Amino acid sequence: MEKLAVGLMSGTSVDGIDAALVRLRGFGVNTEVELIEYITLPFTSDIAEEILQCMDVKDSNSALVCSLNFKLGYLFADAVKVVCKKANVPLSALDFIASHGQTIYHIPKEDGGLAKSTLQIGEPAVIAYQTGTKVISNFRSMDMAAGGEGAPLVPYADYLLYRSDSKGRALQNIGGIGNVTVIPKQATLDDIVAFDTGPGNMVIDELCKILKGEPFDQDGKWASKGSVHKEVAQSWLNVEFFKMTPPKSTGRELFGSQFTKQILEVYGHLPADDLIATATYFTALSIADSYKRFVFPTTDLDEMIVGGGGGYNQSLLQMIKELLPNLSVLTQEDIGFSSEAKEAIAFAILGNETMNGKSSNVPRATGAKNAVILGSITLPPNGRNLIGGYL
Repeated sequence: MEKLAVGLMSGTSVDGIDAALVRLRGFGVNTEVELIEYITLPFTSDIAEEILQCMDVKDSNSALVCSLNFKLGYLFADAVKVVCKKANVPLSALDFIASHGQTIYHIPKEDGGLAKSTLQIGEPAVIAYQTGTKVISNFRSMDMAAGGEGAPLVPYADYLLYRSDSKGRALQNIGGIGNVTVIPKQATLDDIVAFDTGPGNMVIDELCKILKGEPFDQDGKWASKGSVHKEVAQSWLNVEFFKMTPPKSTGRELFGSQFTKQILEVYGHLPADDLIATATYFTALSIADSYKRFVFPTTDLDEMIVGGGGGYNQSLLQMIKELLPNLSVLTQEDIGFSSEAKEAIAFAILGNETMNGKSSNVPRATGAKNAVILGSITLPPNGRNLIGGYL
């Protein structure tokens, strides 16, 4: 049965909302997905600052999080309206919306008195009311309830779309955080390994904001002009996270603004382009180090397919190729897909599994005790599209 859906993703880069309008046929290993339209709804500087403030342990407060939850709900609804209007598809044609939400805080393991937990906001009731459409959200919580880290979740969609009988593949996402899905040749779902590799664009972007007054390094142009201080980047790998064995996940709690401030306190005497080049090399190095520690000893890989905003950073891609010379390094565009739309599409696929009553976490990737159905379903206020799927 064919379904129209919108997948929504707002990641740790805090640059905007990705919305992918897709046509889905089937579910599970029979899933077929077609990207109809894709847009990014950029955050205003005020909203971006509010999100970052909410993420900050010192500056956040309950009133701010409460308010932002609803503000983001309206913005997510706007993203749905914009992508559907661009595709000339009426909202009434949608079967469901799958929203990852905006991660505000993530505690993958118990930390002193803090419970293992996660929080994504962007009120689904607002999205459902504004669009008149069923919304699946809160994807990470059920995996955590089952003992997992609630991340990464994209590996299930990666397996459905990219498994191969002839090639071992690594799906490397480089958003704010880097994460990899390892799919061995002729893999079953139980063979999948996935984990966060460390910072993606997060440190690079923060340096660009502070040193250049720009949100990111377009095409890696500043990194290409700077000199890489390899010994400095190597020292940053001493963070305990890199030594931890998968499953593991991370976020702004570890590699956010405080991490960058510490870099500037120690190495602020270096030229701006050198710092950006070194941070770019650090991302490439953390990816290569993760593969050498946790992937290559057990899995034969033929190619890496890069998605996320980092796929457009030519300096970063070149560094990865030099550090992993035996891998064919491709981008999503090289194989006919979209680097930017990949994660939004993935959550539409996860929403489709939920609507069909199917589990879609990968316990080996998240550490969950068992496979579970992900997400909470918010019904539309007018009762539309209640029939079909799992409901």
